[in-house]
Amino acid sequence: MDLKQIKDYIYWLYFQYLLVTCIYVLEPWERSVFHTITITVVAMVVYTAYVFVPIHVRLAFGFFSQVFGSQTENTL
Repeated sequence: MDLKQIKDYIYWLYFQYLLVTCIYVLEPWERSVFHTITITVVAMVVYTAYVFVPIHVRLAFGFFSQVFGSQTENTL
């Protein structure tokens, strides 16, 4: 693929995005506000997943390891 085909494909994907989300009919300033809000929400979701999911997975693993009998302490 040459550079022009890649550029056309990216434009086609962007056009499909506009059509699927129905923002093709918005004015340019409304479209930029929509894109800003969408990017902000996606960034917050990614950040939250990056920060909190590993903590919850570790806590769940510790809880279920205790529930199913994988004891690490020596009981007398």
